[in-house]
Amino acid sequence: MGELVSTGLLSVASLAVSAIVMVIGLILWFFVNRASSRTNEQIELLEALLDQQKRQNALLRRLCEANEPDVKETPEASVAASKDDDDDFIRLVAER
Repeated sequence: MGELVSTGLLSVASLAVSAIVMVIGLILWFFVNRASSRTNEQIELLEALLDQQKRQNALLRRLCEANEPDVKETPEASVAASKDDDDDFIRLVAER
């Protein structure tokens, strides 16, 4: 009679452990799925922002090209300007 009770208890315990593992697995799946969907939304927003920035840069380039003055420098002025630029280290900008 004691053997029947202990066998029943083991099956109930194994059933409870498997149920707990299943609940923990579902909770973990929920949070991973939620984080994944938020990441996908953020990627879509960043791609849209990048597209808008590219369009704005293209518009800005066209605007700057349209507003450029058509003044040509004389050769003496360009030589003097290049001499000043060579001595000026402030104009050196590192690329990112």
